[in-house]
Amino acid sequence: MEFKVGDLAQMLSGEVLRTTGNNSVLVKIGDKEHTIRLLKSGTNEFEFILDNTFHHAKILQSGSAEVKLMLDGQPITVKKHSKLTEVLEKASALGGAGGGDRNLASQIPGRVVNIAAKPGTEVKKGDVIVVLESMKMQVAVKAHKDGNLKEIKVKQGASVARNDILAVIE
Repeated sequence: MEFKVGDLAQMLSGEVLRTTGNNSVLVKIGDKEHTIRLLKSGTNEFEFILDNTFHHAKILQSGSAEVKLMLDGQPITVKKHSKLTEVLEKASALGGAGGGDRNLASQIPGRVVNIAAKPGTEVKKGDVIVVLESMKMQVAVKAHKDGNLKEIKVKQGASVARNDILAVIE
């Protein structure tokens, strides 16, 4: 992923290396590795700690090719590429929606636009349970395991934060 900071002429490259637990991700920006810990996320804003320093970011504009945000008062443009979905999925593994967990959590902040499954039905791993809209994109939240959909914890039109519980699968 490439990004441009403020008025710097130089483009930087970055990638997610691995999750390290406790809502933390090890990333590589340029040639250096950094730890990012997500503290709070909302629909268009999030707070995080990067190498023991607090930061606040707000998404200003999101298009199909790039995202513009304000990071601690500085404008930043992040250019998207075809592997963005893979990077986001790797980063969202922090949510802990593993196979043994009953709770299906949102990997992103967004608004519930569709509830695709009904409580009491049998679901298979990969079945769409809820569809969220975030930054003008729709994202299907899929069952993380086979089981019975015991409960849907959200309503259509509701806003959810990252890691909010959307459903319970037993």
